[in-house]
Amino acid sequence: MKIIALLIFLFLGFGAVCKKTLTENKEIAFQHELNQYKSYPNLLPVVEVVAPKS
Repeated sequence: MKIIALLIFLFLGFGAVCKKTLTENKEIAFQHELNQYKSYPNLLPVVEVVAPKS
């Protein structure tokens, strides 16, 4: 019974470590993408006006 409990805790711990690693990798990729845009100093979003003329 102790071995089964140990295996369950081992798998849960491994799953938690994998989940944390994936979350950190997503954050690193997002920061890397933001850092690429720093070379464009005046990068503004494009706004399209869709209101009818009066």
